[in-house]
Amino acid sequence: MIRHFFSSLLIMCLLACQNVQAAEQLLVAVKTDKGTFVIELYPDKAPVTVQNFLAYVDSKFYDDTIFHRVVPGVVVQGGGMSEDYREKRTKRPIKNESDNGLLNKYKTVAMARFSNPDSATSQFFINLKNNEGFDSTKTTPGYAVFGRIVAGMEVVEKISRAPLGAYRAFPEAPNEVIRILSATRTNSIAVDNTAPTHKSSPFKDSLVPVNENNQ
Repeated sequence: MIRHFFSSLLIMCLLACQNVQAAEQLLVAVKTDKGTFVIELYPDKAPVTVQNFLAYVDSKFYDDTIFHRVVPGVVVQGGGMSEDYREKRTKRPIKNESDNGLLNKYKTVAMARFSNPDSATSQFFINLKNNEGFDSTKTTPGYAVFGRIVAGMEVVEKISRAPLGAYRAFPEAPNEVIRILSATRTNSIAVDNTAPTHKSSPFKDSLVPVNENNQ
């Protein structure tokens, strides 16, 4: 009886510690057609970038945007285009924070941008490996890391394995439209990806202009 009591007490303490740790983390749950993943944000290292990302999250900007770019084994990118592959109107670009000490390692999340270092808006990418070439150097700005996948990385990997190349204007786009259904703040790193996921839509081969790829 005593042993059972202390075992139960230990389990309760461990659960309480996990809840406290989650409460101290700044987390965003991203629900997609393929499942849900959770991003832990680093406001102490990338305050401008995190504030910008959360502004898009809180305004529901990311809802029904798509993952429009997959480089197998390198990155999965999204957060800026609608299902018909048109860029959404964004806020003003932000300052590049790639010199914050965070590296583009496997599972990290960074801001996509154009050649101008200070051109990031809403689009982000997830590193599928350690991408040292994306890090800043003493002379060259890199891509600003602002978070890390702490749950559901298998969902990102699933997206990264999607067949590509069905549409000439976006050769790195998945053949099926893979959407972000919602992006919301959360207090938990627990995700349940065992339930059936929302069915993806086939790629819509509409005529849209070719834009310079971010990142």
